[in-house]
Amino acid sequence: MILVQKSNVLGALSSGLCLIHCVFTPFLFVAKSHSMACCSSTPSWWGIIDYLFLIISFYAIHISAKTTSKTWMKYALWFCWVLLFFIILNEHLSLIYLVEESIYIPSLSLVFLHIYNHKYCQCTNEKCCANN
Repeated sequence: MILVQKSNVLGALSSGLCLIHCVFTPFLFVAKSHSMACCSSTPSWWGIIDYLFLIISFYAIHISAKTTSKTWMKYALWFCWVLLFFIILNEHLSLIYLVEESIYIPSLSLVFLHIYNHKYCQCTNEKCCANN
């Protein structure tokens, strides 16, 4: 399956699109507040996109972690995903105060880690995976 072979590309793309989504959210609210003075709530479909990116990145990290040649990469990918999940969940539930920009850290980290993993940590056979 092509998605299994390109899980790092999928992960980097998903994390990059998530980052773009996060960057443009404030602009959406500014545009909406100027066009509608009555409501400033987030459109429901906009919030659902967060979870869509989480699902796609979960799948990409699951596959990438299985096929990486570096054990530390597996832990770094999962750590960044859990951090991203927590920040998105916190944003929707307001559990603790976090600055809006905090979401950029795990998103950028996932993009970087997927690209690095794709370039430097790929197994050539099944015996090498996650042995380092």
